[in-house]
Amino acid sequence: MSTGSAAGGAGRGATDGARKYILGVDLGGTNIVVGAMSADGAEQYAMHSTPTRAELGADGVVARIVDMLEKSIAETQAKTGATRSDFLGVGIGSPGPLDREKGLVIVTPNLGWRDFPLRDRVGNGVKLPATLDNDANCATLGEWWIGAAKGAQHVVGITIGTGIGGGLILNGRLYHGANDVAGEVGHATIDSTGRRCGCGNYGCLEAYASGPAIAERAREALAGGEPSKMPQMVGGDLSRITAATVYAAAKEDDELANHVVRETARFLGTGIANLLNIFNPEVVVLAGGVTQAGDQLFEPLRAEVRRRAFKPAVDICRIVPGALHGNAGVVGAIATFAQHHGIA
Repeated sequence: MSTGSAAGGAGRGATDGARKYILGVDLGGTNIVVGAMSADGAEQYAMHSTPTRAELGADGVVARIVDMLEKSIAETQAKTGATRSDFLGVGIGSPGPLDREKGLVIVTPNLGWRDFPLRDRVGNGVKLPATLDNDANCATLGEWWIGAAKGAQHVVGITIGTGIGGGLILNGRLYHGANDVAGEVGHATIDSTGRRCGCGNYGCLEAYASGPAIAERAREALAGGEPSKMPQMVGGDLSRITAATVYAAAKEDDELANHVVRETARFLGTGIANLLNIFNPEVVVLAGGVTQAGDQLFEPLRAEVRRRAFKPAVDICRIVPGALHGNAGVVGAIATFAQHHGIA
């Protein structure tokens, strides 16, 4: 990896002797997840999530991240007897696009940041080396390191939450592209005259199949008078409907919710079929809240992919939910730090 670091560095021999630990940060538009792992990836410690609170601005969010990291250090120390010197550094996953060399968040549509030096601000805040990579890249790398895509050489990862991100592992290496923009699958156009996306474009996959987009499509159908259990599930306040509400109602065989889930499967299947035809992966792993929908989403999604992609590409590829259950971004952020410093 070619990411830079803040507040010093760590070498290949850092894991000699006593067990060492690496911290990870998964920064999302809705939540921040922070935790620690042993440098070999064998053990996880102090995994916690808190709301991002983007309205606090970049400085306020960084303060929350640093506070969570300090708590993770203290909790890991209490569990393991580690000292501060046993913590090698922090891997950070953030929405992008990014400049990994400089440690900058160039722009985040869901946070409203521009040219923000996130790597150095976090690294200096906890006085540890830090690396920065795209959050979806990190989630993909986490699933490849110890999760659902372990052992594969060609992997596409898709994270579905406040937005839709993607990561590409080609020939066993995370692929960043010419300037760190590779894998932005959420901003692939699936309808050139479609819904407006937060990035400013029209018809992006994210505008149809992200968590907020799923909820919005359900609210639009309800506003048109479609019968459903969902209003009752949120006490009549339709603004409280989330993608999780839709998935829960679908599991109760709510007709409208089932329609929204099937429609979401078609949108995602269209995007994934394109990725199969372009990259020919062995595994496509989907992470995030979308996995709550289970087979009600995955079965029609796989059917849509079969309908649209070349058969040889479909035959070799597994399309699976992530195995790390909300921690993939943290695990992958830790893995990026470990790879950059020659630890893993």
